[in-house]
Amino acid sequence: MTSSPDESVRGGAKRSVGAHVKREAFGRLTDGTEVHAITLANARGIRARVLTYGATLQSLVVPDRDGRFDDVVLGFDNLAGYEAHRGFYGVTVGRYANRIGGAAFTLDGRTYRLPANDGANALHGGPDGFDRRVWSVRRVVSGDVPAVTLDLHSADGDMGYPGAVDARVTYALHDARVTITFEATTSAPTVVNMTNHSMFDLSGDGSPHGALGHRLTIPASAYTPVDAALIPTGELRSVDRTVFDFRAGRAIADGVRAGDDAQIRYGRGYDHNFALDKGSTAEPEFAARLEDPVSGRVLEVLTTEPGVQLYSGNFFDGTVQGKGGRLYRMGDAVALEPQKFPDAPNRPEFASPRVDPGRPYRHEMAFAFSTR
Repeated sequence: MTSSPDESVRGGAKRSVGAHVKREAFGRLTDGTEVHAITLANARGIRARVLTYGATLQSLVVPDRDGRFDDVVLGFDNLAGYEAHRGFYGVTVGRYANRIGGAAFTLDGRTYRLPANDGANALHGGPDGFDRRVWSVRRVVSGDVPAVTLDLHSADGDMGYPGAVDARVTYALHDARVTITFEATTSAPTVVNMTNHSMFDLSGDGSPHGALGHRLTIPASAYTPVDAALIPTGELRSVDRTVFDFRAGRAIADGVRAGDDAQIRYGRGYDHNFALDKGSTAEPEFAARLEDPVSGRVLEVLTTEPGVQLYSGNFFDGTVQGKGGRLYRMGDAVALEPQKFPDAPNRPEFASPRVDPGRPYRHEMAFAFSTR
């Protein structure tokens, strides 16, 4: 799909055309299923484009300090890219975001086996997770706060998980903030952990700067160290005097190649969950701040969840061709994924991801933008 002339944003100023919602075809999967794109736009010129494939945030266009607009999330210009490369670019992850050790967990005395797709472990819902499904458009809202709600039914036993789950994701554009609300109900006890997996380069997708020079703040006094398979050990380890201490803000580049730290070696960079000091909250609270000194863009992540996963794009190796034909390399972007802790179904010491009939799952998060 190509953009119309008034949607051209790479490094340029854009005339505001007012708040609106636009729905259009984005392409067809190899099995013929049609995928749509819903663009949410406001009077400030900020735009978020959401795909029904994977309930994916395909594009997010925001201004820099000089009023120039750029797309700040990685991804693909066409559907074929998303289908061919499962890099989790902007997708909705589920049923369970992050890793479950040994691709199995026990619930109410019964062990559930999951398909392993990360060595011996299950990652991001398995090989056919929520990011590989076509969601249905339930509702589109225009006006001052444009929004789209997408639905997905996941059958009992889907990817090994118990219970039939009806999942819902709502994207809404409030001024300079995109809120993402995840909801789910189940027919039987199960585990649910949903998040958005956008990869951010605040200098603009494909910039020569990448994201490692971004300054990151995470209000977390502890993180969950992992073993060599990137499964949490169960420990909550203090960040004090380590390369995991982002409480006062520091450049990601300061620690991403710290080979004297076994945790950095295991992750080939940062691929770790931080235990937010705030814990679980009823309303979204501050979880991370990402600041780009080049563009002046500032992103704040807010969430109701107790953790946030920092991923520094460690497995981008220059073989994937993204938007505009650019090759994505290690460090070109960073993900900040609010969530329950990885492997929590196997770790009773972590906040429980259990969901029961009559007790729905809900996670609300936000990406809030400003400049300095």
